[in-house]
Amino acid sequence: MIVDGFGTALRHREVGAHWLVHGDGTRSRLPVDRWHGPAEAATASVVARCAGPTLDLGCGPGRLTQALARAGLTAVGVDVSPRAVALTRARGAVAVRGDLFDPLPAEGRWQHVVLLDGNIGIGGDPGLLLRRCRQLLCPGGSVLVELDPPGSGTWQGQAHVVSGRHRGPSFRWARLDTRAVPEVAAPAGLAVREVYRAGRRWFAELVTA
Repeated sequence: MIVDGFGTALRHREVGAHWLVHGDGTRSRLPVDRWHGPAEAATASVVARCAGPTLDLGCGPGRLTQALARAGLTAVGVDVSPRAVALTRARGAVAVRGDLFDPLPAEGRWQHVVLLDGNIGIGGDPGLLLRRCRQLLCPGGSVLVELDPPGSGTWQGQAHVVSGRHRGPSFRWARLDTRAVPEVAAPAGLAVREVYRAGRRWFAELVTA
């Protein structure tokens, strides 16, 4: 079961700084204002690589789901947070509330699955998550995933979100960098087609092997 770990940041957007605090002591600032804004240039690079029905996993407030729909694609956002789903729908995009490991619409028929904004960490096990993504794809489909920069390595463990004085629940999370993704993707039946950089952010396209 996936915990709504980022709901705290979505509910308390106005408090200022938001942090994702990892169990190893590392913390990273969450770009909550970016999540609520329009699609940025890096997001546009992901949209440009989508050519058919696309599932946006961990869609948050829905800027990517909206951008995909505006590009003329069938797009559905998925999130465990009721707040995130409501915000995505308020943009005029389609979203469903649910755990991505539970049954989802049109399984096995999506041309693309997207994991943006560090969502490779969902569930705390990137290998398991990519296997689930593979189940959702049609033959010849791809996973577009945002990754940590090369050399930052991998990590799995507990994390929580801090928004001002508000602390969210602990949940399992993970990090995965560009160098580690091939060995994680292969057991899931996926191969790396491309690793690319957009500004300061890194992405990979994984295709069905």
